[in-house]
Amino acid sequence: MSFLNVIRKRLLFLILVVLGVSAITFAISHLIPGDPARLVAGDRASDEVVASIRTQMGLDRPLPEQYWNYLKGTVQGDLGISLRTNRPVADDLFAFFPATIELALVALSLAILMGVPLGVLSAVYRDRPIDHLVRTVSVTGISTPAFWLGLLLIMTFYGSLGWLPSGGRIDPNLAMPTRVSGLFLIDSLLAGDWRAFASTIQHLILPAFTLGFIHLGVVARQIRSAMLDELQQDYVRTSRASGLSRWRVILGHALPNALIPSVTVLGLALGDLLYGAVLTETVFAWPGMGAYVVNSIQSLDFPAVMGFAVVVSFAYVLVNLAVDIAYMLIDPRIRGVN
Repeated sequence: MSFLNVIRKRLLFLILVVLGVSAITFAISHLIPGDPARLVAGDRASDEVVASIRTQMGLDRPLPEQYWNYLKGTVQGDLGISLRTNRPVADDLFAFFPATIELALVALSLAILMGVPLGVLSAVYRDRPIDHLVRTVSVTGISTPAFWLGLLLIMTFYGSLGWLPSGGRIDPNLAMPTRVSGLFLIDSLLAGDWRAFASTIQHLILPAFTLGFIHLGVVARQIRSAMLDELQQDYVRTSRASGLSRWRVILGHALPNALIPSVTVLGLALGDLLYGAVLTETVFAWPGMGAYVVNSIQSLDFPAVMGFAVVVSFAYVLVNLAVDIAYMLIDPRIRGVN
């Protein structure tokens, strides 16, 4: 399959996903008890004022017309006005998105840096104590609730030991770095602010480990499975018979081939991290999209919730597209063209 065909199909899939997510969230927002117009007007507002606000918000129109107007606005980048902040939802998400993507990228990096070596060791020493230990860690990571692990880490490293902060992105006594990318790690480096950089790392450790530990098990199990398949291949035995050392064959030949089918899992993990950051951000008071959407749900801020769902779904499909392209680049056997 050519690159153009992959991109064409993924873009079509992107449109269908956004349509489906927007339709579902729109339906749910209108099924949940609550009146957004009453929420904006306040409990003491008269019925006439509420009716006027409902007309201004277009809530008095038929549901198909409301949904069509929402779709037209979404295509133009207009996700509506937040009932809680009274700001455009797109502007709110643009402000909070860098914090979420920074946390997700660091968490994914930790999952890869820990999961790949563990998966390799588990495959090389199959059915030995280290294999049993890695599999236990993997199952533990997959089955551990993020909020429980986060609270445990806070009690240990903040409450008992006092080594790390309990939440936030940076020490409140420090000025935030000048926004360039919105990622504090990058912006503090660009500004040469080493205190802000060190503080950002300290604040990232606990939430990133909490989020990454859950996916560490997925990465380790995928690498283990792929490595077991590669270690049984003829080229491994041939390389060993040619006089190459065991670990040179494992790391230089088997591991690169094992990483090819793992690209899909690693890419999709990034999309999962964007959704999974909701609980983690809430526990650690991390000012990202997760905390934003939780506050919006509590306030029945339907435009914000719908905007979050659409944006994250859009990002998830884009990650899928990037994974497909990367897969074709590193594995010429599936390109379909020579």
